[in-house]
Amino acid sequence: MVHMLPSSWYTVEQLPWPIDLVSYFGRIAPLYLEIGFGSGAFLADLAARHPEADLIGLEISVPSLRRAADKLAKRNLGNVMLIQADASAALQLVVAPGSLAYVVINFPDPWPKQHHQRRRLINDEFLCLLASRMHRGAKLDISTDHAAYAEEILARLDSARHFDSRTGAPFILEDPGRLKTKYESVARKEGRISRYFKWQRNELPACDQFPALEELPMPHVVLRFPASLDELGGRFRPGARESGAVIVRYIGAYRALNKEALLIETYIKEDPITQRIGLEVRQRRPGEFMIALADVGYPRPTPGVQLAIHYLVEWLGEMYPALVVVHSNLRGTNAHNAG
Repeated sequence: MVHMLPSSWYTVEQLPWPIDLVSYFGRIAPLYLEIGFGSGAFLADLAARHPEADLIGLEISVPSLRRAADKLAKRNLGNVMLIQADASAALQLVVAPGSLAYVVINFPDPWPKQHHQRRRLINDEFLCLLASRMHRGAKLDISTDHAAYAEEILARLDSARHFDSRTGAPFILEDPGRLKTKYESVARKEGRISRYFKWQRNELPACDQFPALEELPMPHVVLRFPASLDELGGRFRPGARESGAVIVRYIGAYRALNKEALLIETYIKEDPITQRIGLEVRQRRPGEFMIALADVGYPRPTPGVQLAIHYLVEWLGEMYPALVVVHSNLRGTNAHNAG
């Protein structure tokens, strides 16, 4: 279990999957979500106008998170949780199915260049995931000033079939009840037309294709082979391995100054998250080593992490044919206890 610490914002790795919002906010309340809150002005205004609701704000940018946290603190708004996360990762891991009452997406990046358009947030898979996290009747507001993206958003909403217009029209050109964001005001001055999609979750059953990412026991392997940490560090070379949709990349090796250990900086991409972690090769006694997760950041023991350790053991076995696995709790390995 991951325990939340007092913080201005959290990362996906710090939070329980899914999060217990009753424990965090201390009440049962409707849950609102803003994806990509920018400066946080709209989010703070929404929280102030709806004290009866609890809000989650998602953003990647650290400066934006800081600005939003300052705005919320100055207005003493305690009904908001800020999360630094990719929207899909947060929705799939942190937000419980059927829990959202309102979702707002203000001016998502249109990625106007043709070869960048696959990065757009609003696509069929994302809307399917979003529908699974919204309860029936929940409201969805999307705004954009990019005409081509507006056409695509409408096509995606229609094909998703889980959403209906609340106004009877695909979108409206004025939304007088909303706070105008800084971006929105600039767009108006420059003559760009904003389109506001006011839709809602309908009665169709939600998509059921987003299982929780499995968490396993904290992985560790004990090995015996004739080597030293300095030798291992000298023989390390960056490299990458792939298995299905999981990518493991070993970036660098660093010798600890205060203990007999080598830190392997490791990048792991597995749907829907990316982790940058440290794998620690710790010397227990001459010729015996333990490989485990280093206590750096908030690593989560997912299948991808187990795979990264497995590949590291394979690499060591190729270099040292006399290697013996004394103990391993990696799933699916043929490790044995050598006594």
